[in-house]
Amino acid sequence: MILETPRLTLREAGAEDAAFVLDLLNAPGFIQGIGDRGVRTLDEARGYIETRILSSYRDHGFGMWVVTPKGEGQAVGLCGLVRREILPHVDLGYAFLERYWGQGYAQEAAGAVLAHARGVFGLATMAAIVNPDNLASRRVLEKIGFRLVDIRQLEGWDQPSAYYCA
Repeated sequence: MILETPRLTLREAGAEDAAFVLDLLNAPGFIQGIGDRGVRTLDEARGYIETRILSSYRDHGFGMWVVTPKGEGQAVGLCGLVRREILPHVDLGYAFLERYWGQGYAQEAAGAVLAHARGVFGLATMAAIVNPDNLASRRVLEKIGFRLVDIRQLEGWDQPSAYYCA
């Protein structure tokens, strides 16, 4: 376990999360709001976990963590920290299965990750990027203290991103 909030537990991902990751990465909301990662099988999901999530833990000491409601054990989303070469600061990111949207999980998890990033990793400034059309996700960022810097086209991205800092 990495973090605990009143309703949630955030833990490191593992190969056992492949089915959840496959569902999340292929959800219409994920593809529209974040992008198509091209992960279509359980083996590809395990590969994604290894190359994108576990490698971040090894390289940076942090990454995207699996979010589960307390007492349920069923993964509902990912929330954590990403080091992107195209951004000047570590990025706070989150994605939740659509059936769990609107329950406050993103705000609760993201707020806890922001506090953890500052307290444990000493990150004074954090970034966040979001599809400019994703108003719900933008509100989550603003509620936990992020402020819009600008809308920018990031190198290698198909669409512009709303760039926030906190």
